[in-house]
Amino acid sequence: MLSKIIEKWPGKSIGLYRFLPAFFFLGATLEFSMIKWRVGRTNFYDTYKRKQAKKVIEERLKSINESS
Repeated sequence: MLSKIIEKWPGKSIGLYRFLPAFFFLGATLEFSMIKWRVGRTNFYDTYKRKQAKKVIEERLKSINESS
């Protein structure tokens, strides 16, 4: 089944680059899902922002302790 789809995909002359639009669409779909879908009350970006804020605070505390 998959081989039939690959054979019918247009652009055989450009090789693997013919699948680039499909990969672009899949990447955009994944990004959209990471932004919009929530598990409980959080999503990927909430977790990322929280970890970044924690990292910045830890670096500032470390620099304050080193300068004292």
